[in-house]
Amino acid sequence: MKPNLRRRLTAEFFGTLLLVATVVGSGIMAERLANGNVALALLANTIATGATLVALILTFGPISGAHFNPVVSVADALEGGLPLSETLVYVLAQIAGGIGGTLLAHIMFSLPYVSLSRHVRSGPSQFVSEVAATFGLLCVIWGCSRSRSNVVPFAVGSYITAAYWFTASTSFANPAVTIARGLSDTFAGIRPIDVPLFIAAQFAGGIAATLLFRWLVPSLPSTAKDVLVPHTDK
Repeated sequence: MKPNLRRRLTAEFFGTLLLVATVVGSGIMAERLANGNVALALLANTIATGATLVALILTFGPISGAHFNPVVSVADALEGGLPLSETLVYVLAQIAGGIGGTLLAHIMFSLPYVSLSRHVRSGPSQFVSEVAATFGLLCVIWGCSRSRSNVVPFAVGSYITAAYWFTASTSFANPAVTIARGLSDTFAGIRPIDVPLFIAAQFAGGIAATLLFRWLVPSLPSTAKDVLVPHTDK
């Protein structure tokens, strides 16, 4: 493995770890402090997640592109930005980082390292919500990266903040995060049995958005290598 790739995988691992630690950890903290007010707990969880996304993309984007999301990596590969030989290891680094983020959150809040979630998230409304959430996320990424790449971190953070509230699923929009949240029986959790449905919906939405922007912006493949933030480490 080339040193360059090792650095990018390390960035993807720790970026996804910190993202999931934020999602799960802020959910735990919010639930403990909200005194049963679910709307308040969700608001706190939302703000923390959106703010962290901006910070993490700005931090790790110049190194790895700050995908933190298997759908983004696969979409980038489809457009010729990420070599197919590297896509699998990107995805594995993201999944490993996500699981690490759940473990870290549980340790910080003195919970069992792994507690399979019992939070039911199933049915057509959840599937459609995840398709819509991920479709919108990839539209934001492709649209902004094509013309105004410097605003992508803020656009992505803003979109996910909003999508928490306009989707019934609270916008997971990320298979690595979904898998990791299945290991946490907390506010942010999802039953492991519901995870495959979410992942299928996420890939469907992400690929649909990628195909749409392939038509809307035919020159997109030439810029696909810089999906979120242009790499400086080539």
